[in-house]
Amino acid sequence: MDTHPAKRVEIIIEAIMERRLSEALRKVDVTGYTILPVQGGSGRSGTWSRAGQVGRAQGMLAFVCIVRAERLDTLLDAAFAVVKPHIGVVSITDCEVLRAERF
Repeated sequence: MDTHPAKRVEIIIEAIMERRLSEALRKVDVTGYTILPVQGGSGRSGTWSRAGQVGRAQGMLAFVCIVRAERLDTLLDAAFAVVKPHIGVVSITDCEVLRAERF
């Protein structure tokens, strides 16, 4: 089966920022993404859980996007403009997709 190279971008951000990040991605024509709840984790400030330790944000979310490599910089510029002043992590990995026309 033929596969095609792509980039997987994961953005972990405060739940309160969901709408702002969704709008930023849509403005640059990134309309395909999945939003997942984040239960907890550990980072620079120690461990935290969804049970309110992130303050008024009511938890964290993970946005998962898969795009062609040529669209990566546009996505990252839009996402980082939202993430930069807030709690958040952006990661990029190489991946392979089966239906390239969907990305």
